[in-house]
Amino acid sequence: MTMKKNVRTILFLVFCSVTLPFYAQVGEQRYNFAIGINGGVNLTKVSFMPTVNQNNLMGMNAGITARYISEKFFKMICGVQLEVNFSQKGWDEYYENYPDVHYTRKMNYVEIPFLAHLAFGKDKGMQFFINLGPQIGFLINDSSEQSGDMEGMIDSNPYVEVEQHEKAIDNKFDYGIAGGGGLELRTKIGNFLVEGRYYFGLSDFYNSTKKDYFSRSAHGTITAKITYLFDISK
Repeated sequence: MTMKKNVRTILFLVFCSVTLPFYAQVGEQRYNFAIGINGGVNLTKVSFMPTVNQNNLMGMNAGITARYISEKFFKMICGVQLEVNFSQKGWDEYYENYPDVHYTRKMNYVEIPFLAHLAFGKDKGMQFFINLGPQIGFLINDSSEQSGDMEGMIDSNPYVEVEQHEKAIDNKFDYGIAGGGGLELRTKIGNFLVEGRYYFGLSDFYNSTKKDYFSRSAHGTITAKITYLFDISK
């Protein structure tokens, strides 16, 4: 997929995320605006080409959430959700037959998901919901850790991929698609949400032209999070 197609995809999904809840005007109108906090954990890997063997790297994901519910269309509750999160990503390499040798790269981002929010259930009580839309991110900083006899491992395995170890991040702007689902409990003291989400990166943080070493270097992230929202207007 070319860069131009990626940008068009992001713009289309932003448009859908913002406009979807307002199309079904035959539905029952809502004016529910809620804000709150969220927190959870990331399990991350990077899609490299050439391939780099990795374990999941665990990091934190936390921030603020704002949500607007516009209407209920038949049994589907429609809205939009915006978040601003601090998110830890990166990768953790492993080397077969060398369990004591490790290389870890940690990358800290400010991420902004723009999500369509679709829910099914009662206005009070339990709901099932789906969130889907584009996400952008901005790299704040990155760091690396190394342990074990890396040089000895490389000498014994001359074809192992290590180009990424000392390579600086070329592109600090990240974008892709985020989607997931979960359960929401709506109570008098606020709304409690438990969600699982996956982020598929469309951008590469290393340059990926024909002259560059890596043709792909994009994030893939599984996130489990809990959110608390309180209503500003209903």
